[in-house]
Amino acid sequence: MSLIANTPKPPYYAVIFTSHRTEGDSGYGQMAERMVELAAKQPGFLGVESAREDVGITVSYWSDLESIRQWKANAEHQAAQKLGHDKWYSSFKTRISKVERDYGI
Repeated sequence: MSLIANTPKPPYYAVIFTSHRTEGDSGYGQMAERMVELAAKQPGFLGVESAREDVGITVSYWSDLESIRQWKANAEHQAAQKLGHDKWYSSFKTRISKVERDYGI
């Protein structure tokens, strides 16, 4: 997988998930990999970028808001969200934004 998502020409949407983890892995790494694998199969998924250090940041890219709603409602994703709330995160924030412009090399 590329470190930088290969997104289409804007507009598209970004879901930005920022978190502080609790101590230990407790299955987190395996679940994170599974969620990327599962998201990649969802209609409207465009790509993902992630960095996990003191603050974890994962940005997933989507073609439209309905695709984001469907991903949030996915049963396996909801189970992972519950584990995150109960076990893996001391705090987190999700932001959804529309990408109007992008550029890079």
